[in-house]
Amino acid sequence: MPPFAFRRARNAVCAAALAIALPAALAWTDKPVRMLVPAPAGGTMDVVARMVADQLSADIGQPVVVDNKPGAGGAIAVQAMTLAPADGQTIMMTASNILTEIPHVMKTGFDPLKDVKPVAVVARASLVLVGAPQLPAKDLKGLIAHIKANPGKMSFASYSAGTASHYAGMILNQKAGLDLQHVPFQGSPPALTQVMGGQIPVMFDGMATSKPMISAGKLIAYGVAAKTRSTQLPQVPTLAEQGYPELDFSNWVGVIASANLSHELTDKIHAAVAKAAASPKVRERLAGAGFEPSGDQTEAQLAQSVRAEFERNAGIVKTFNIKLNQ
Repeated sequence: MPPFAFRRARNAVCAAALAIALPAALAWTDKPVRMLVPAPAGGTMDVVARMVADQLSADIGQPVVVDNKPGAGGAIAVQAMTLAPADGQTIMMTASNILTEIPHVMKTGFDPLKDVKPVAVVARASLVLVGAPQLPAKDLKGLIAHIKANPGKMSFASYSAGTASHYAGMILNQKAGLDLQHVPFQGSPPALTQVMGGQIPVMFDGMATSKPMISAGKLIAYGVAAKTRSTQLPQVPTLAEQGYPELDFSNWVGVIASANLSHELTDKIHAAVAKAAASPKVRERLAGAGFEPSGDQTEAQLAQSVRAEFERNAGIVKTFNIKLNQ
């Protein structure tokens, strides 16, 4: 074989080998994975991220490093993700409100429907309507009657303006004919402190943060804002059961990536994350943290669900003229 022909053949073989090896390398086989979290260490998203990262690391044989980048409504973490190479080595664990709620009331600097893609849902948590243990009402009917008997005197807390916690309170006002005043907080813990202390009567909160307080008798649960009862609180009726089907709110926690990530890599990462989330150890830890398992969804199904939730929330924000400083 002439030298130039040998070199051509050798180059072809090397190119073919690289073509076979490259997708595997990009699917987490030879370097650490960076998992961004748009929240501080110790928060709900961070806790879930570390659960999944530990299992992913064991599954793929490479470190999965959790990198907390809170602030700007998730924009700091999203920007870091989109500026990184779209090779699958940088992903983000987030709650869905970063994509479907916050962009309606805050300039985030990213388009949740164009700049990112949802890859895999790890778990879900519904909102639950909770109240101060000092309230005389022990069920929703009694609560509504109590509020109506005290016009202009009662309020509801939220864990932040412009979130589902805020939306749900406004919808309850509208549908039940109430006049609860909105009092926003920076996160669930300070809001729950006020509710448990009786300074603010009620709030819609995430199951993950409220369940321990409900179990301890520090909060009354009046209804779950979901279509079906929660496995976390099976004895608590849904708000739909009690005549308020519009109060259906849940957030998912899962992995998103840059919109530039290829479908091939998206599928591989989806499979790896789904496997990690389905492991008995992770499922047990998620349940203990107040989350429920989420059914598997394809990339297309996830994208459609995000769009539908985004558009629904846009309508709520417009209807109630919701702003961040309310």
